[in-house]
Amino acid sequence: MNLENINNRVKEMLPERRFKHSLNVANCAMKLSEIYNYSKEKAYLAGIVHDCAKYLSNEEVEYYVNKYKIELDELEKGNLALSHSVIGSYIAKYELNIDDEDIINAVKYHTTGKQNMNLLEKIIYIADLIEEDRDFPSVNLLRELTYSGNLDEALLTSFNNTIKFVIHNGQLIHPRTVEARNYLMQEKSL
Repeated sequence: MNLENINNRVKEMLPERRFKHSLNVANCAMKLSEIYNYSKEKAYLAGIVHDCAKYLSNEEVEYYVNKYKIELDELEKGNLALSHSVIGSYIAKYELNIDDEDIINAVKYHTTGKQNMNLLEKIIYIADLIEEDRDFPSVNLLRELTYSGNLDEALLTSFNNTIKFVIHNGQLIHPRTVEARNYLMQEKSL
């Protein structure tokens, strides 16, 4: 499937404002790929498809989980905010015919992160947070860190903020986010 077809398919799957967000993430990811010396094409593709499963109905979630035998963990079950990234990675692979494992994994881990993230996973995770229309208290700090070449520091700051936010709201923290944070902390201390 070519890029134009993928763009059109994703546009059909998302409300207009979420498609605009996906375009912003794709464009931000391309800017970051220049800074961090990564493939612009892969960064754009991962960015445009990262939220392709964000607006699935409960029936559609069940359909894809059964069709592709997707194993959601206990926190992802019944929680589209978490599960859309995992389900989206299958949609990217099997419905949009993207066979690049780096792109598929960038989609899969863009919500929680994971330990030992590769460069594309890091780029998509942070681009999702800092794209131009995002507006939350620490977004400018994250942009400053990211655009000045401090991607790991931006990720660590983001994980810390996410964990504090989730605790403040009395929600469960996904273990992958804790593992991602701890991994970066250990790397930093070496």
